[in-house]
Order: sequence, then structure tokens, then C-alpha cells
Amino acid sequence: MAMASIARRKSIPLAKTLLYNPCLSSFTRRFASGSDENDVVVVGGGPGGYVAAIKAAQLGLKTTCIEKRGTLGGTCLNVGCIPSKALLHSSHMFHEAKHSFANHGVKCSSVEIDVAAMMAQKDKAVSNLTKGIEGLFKKNKVTYVKGYGKVTSPSEVSVDTIEGGSTVVKGKHIIVATGSDVKSLPGIEIDEKRIVSSTGALALTEIPKRLVVIGAGYIGLEMGSVWGRLGSEVTVVEFGPDIVPTMDGEVRKQFQRSLEKQGMKFKLKTKVLGVDASGDTLKLTFEPSSGGEQTTFEADVVLVSAGRVPFTERLGLDKLGVEMDKMGRILVNERFASNVPGIFAIGDVIPGPMLAHKAEEDGVACVEFIAGKEGHVDYDLVPGVVYTHPEVAYVGKTEEQVKSLGVEYKVGKFPFMANSRAKAIDDAEGLVKILAEKDSDRILGVHIMSPNAGELIHEAVLALQYGASSEDIARTCHAHPTMSEAVKEAAMATYDKPIHI
Repeated sequence: MAMASIARRKSIPLAKTLLYNPCLSSFTRRFASGSDENDVVVVGGGPGGYVAAIKAAQLGLKTTCIEKRGTLGGTCLNVGCIPSKALLHSSHMFHEAKHSFANHGVKCSSVEIDVAAMMAQKDKAVSNLTKGIEGLFKKNKVTYVKGYGKVTSPSEVSVDTIEGGSTVVKGKHIIVATGSDVKSLPGIEIDEKRIVSSTGALALTEIPKRLVVIGAGYIGLEMGSVWGRLGSEVTVVEFGPDIVPTMDGEVRKQFQRSLEKQGMKFKLKTKVLGVDASGDTLKLTFEPSSGGEQTTFEADVVLVSAGRVPFTERLGLDKLGVEMDKMGRILVNERFASNVPGIFAIGDVIPGPMLAHKAEEDGVACVEFIAGKEGHVDYDLVPGVVYTHPEVAYVGKTEEQVKSLGVEYKVGKFPFMANSRAKAIDDAEGLVKILAEKDSDRILGVHIMSPNAGELIHEAVLALQYGASSEDIARTCHAHPTMSEAVKEAAMATYDKPIHI
């Protein structure tokens, strides 16, 4: 069995083409005493920012976190990851009650959806979690400033507080963790009522009869699933040739077929030229991405989910000479330091996956470097999850990427139709696919489409983190009956042969 090297835990640099190597002053443990100067000031209280602030405080650094929203958790907790998962769960329960309960002997005379109650449950979850983070700040003695922060010098942040006043927060190290914003499209004006971003899609008061989703990425497919389950006719329009382009091609095809079976329609290689909101219904104008004849399409609600952009404007960074790329991302070195000494950046404002869990890892590693320790983030091993039903989760290389690298490899697959737990609960759509290097058997990538794939993927993340082989997983005992056994069987299929198919 392959043994993993402990050396893999050391810091892994970010993309070298984006690195700077400023002469950073050596860290000395001079804690503020009788002074208002902080060791660390974090601008932004999202997943990256609040985690960085808590970790910095745990390392003994005097820390202040500044958040403009007035509630902690950023986009993810307030108008992103958390509320969307609440609605995904609620809508899935409704769909199951209508379409699956009877098969299990559970009969309901009628099933109705109360949108207001569903939204209230979502809002309660968000409120409890945001208050929970404030509690963590108090526990760890992180100072919390509510307001819009602008970096006025490498050691000062000017804050316009939500109460209407202003203050200046001083610190030896400033971490920019302001996250990202919705990417706008020309000819489409978001009003968050009929033409909505993900924020508006999470707060609709009625179920739209016809919903058009612009963008076939994570957000669009998840929100399309929510409203599709509740009764909307969902059409997804995508400029590119594929949905979720980061996904393994074979898995993607199965995933798209699954969504189509659920009633979701796709218009790929299609460009949206504009949306006319002057009438009672919205009128969209399409044309092929490569150009051609224009067509029109009507909808009641349009969701714009064509991606996100880093929130780095209006922060004062340009005046300080902080270098950014053409996308507005702050360029940092392997220690998350910008080219301006004293200013660091993490999360969506720097290159790498725009994911909450990646931002959290950035935050921990960044403050560990500031405290004179070693941090660690490997962007090649950040898992991605689409929280539809079935879910799709993946980590490492896709088969297309492995082929492009010229690596000789082998593939093992196992369908959930052959998994006893999946069959027992009558939810057996999907598969596990494992890619491994041919000679060494080292795992290169794992792709899962199944119920709860987002929970199953972490065994694979750990395996890749420690350089495990497919045989390592295959020879590890998995409890029976569990969905996780499909991962074991796929590993068996990779290095030898599976048992149950």
C-alpha cells in the first residue's frame, strides 16, 4: 500500500506567474498594550475574513474585523451558500413528498408549498448562524466594527460606520477579505424583483411560472433546481458549450441528463443580448454565441448568474499602488502578501477558486504566516460541489486534464445502482469515478455524482492530500451498508476489480 509523505503538509506556493516577493519585515510579537493599534485588521467579515480574524486572535494577535453588511458571514452566509442550501433542502422535501413518499408507503392527501414559511425558515437559519459568529468573536476577543472600510495606508483603515459616523482602525497587518460581487451583463439591469441576482432569487415571494437562468454554473443550476421543484418552468441559457465547465466531461453529461429528466431545459452556445422589462412579462433576446439569427423568449423572472467578480473597487487600494490583474484580483505571493508591505489579501479577491471553503483556508494560512508560522493551502485540492439532487462533487484532475498533461492513467467507476444503501432508499442515480496514475496508482482525481456527494468527497480529498493510491482506499474497511462503499468499489475497479458489479 502506498504511504503518504508528511512533507505534503508544508506550504504549497500559489501560481508562480502571479507571485511577488516583497521584502517583508520580520514578525515580532509586539502586542498592542495601552494603544488602539492592532496586530491584524481584517477588512471583510465573510468566510475568509471572520475565520482569519478568529485564527489571528487564537494565535495571540490583537485583531479587529470590519464588515460593511452589519451581519457577519459575508455573501455566503447571508445571501449565498447557507440560504440557498436551506431552500434546496426545503424544496427537495416538497418534491419528495409529491413524487416519492407514496413509493415508501407514506400517503398524503395533498401537499402544498407555503413560500413565506419556507423563506422564514431560511431567514431563521441565517440569523442564528450570523449571531453565532458574533458569539465566536466575543469568545476569542475579536473587536468587531460595523461599517464600510477603505484602506488609506498600509497601517490604517478608514471606516464609515453603519450608525453614520466614522473612525480609523490602525494595524500592523491589514488583510483584505472583501469577497466578490455579482457579475453584471450588458443590456441587463438587475432590479432584484423580476430581473434578479442570486440575492433576489433567494427572496422571491411567489413561484414564477417561467424562470430563465443566465449561466449554467453552480449558482444557476442550484437556484434553478429550487424553483423548478416548486413548479417553475426553468430554462438555463449558457454562452459556452457546456454546463459547469470545470466538471469532468463524462460526469457532466450524466448530470445534465439528470437535470433534463427533472424538467430543466438548456440553451447552450447562446448569448443573451438584452432583457426588455417594459411589459407584464420579460422579453429576452437571444442569438447564437458565434453570431446569427436572433430569437425572443418570454419569462416571468430572469436570474443573472453569469459568475462573480472580486470586490476590490472603492477600497482605496489603487491609490496605494496595490497591484491587481485585469480581472481586479489582488496579486499576492505565497504568504498572501501584496506588493505593498503590510497589506495582505485572501479569498475571492485573489486568484484561485471563488469558494467559501477556499477563502477559509486562505484566512488561516495567511495569519499563520503573519504570526511567523507556516501556512498551507493547495488550490489543486479544493473540492467543488454542486448541491442539486443528485449532487456532484469532485477534487483533483478531470479526465480531460489528465489527457492534456500526457499522463498515462487508469480509470475505475462504480454506479450507485449497484450500491446496497442507495438501492435500499430508492435513490441510486449516479456514480463514482476515480483517475489514477498508471504506474504508481497514485490518485489524480475523484468525481462523484450521487445523493450527498458533497459529504462523500472528503475521503477523496484526504487521500489526494496525502498522496494515496486507489489501492489504499480499496483496502480500507468501509461500513456496510453505506453510500461510501461506492467509493471503495470504484477504487477497487481502478487498481483491480470491484466485487459488486
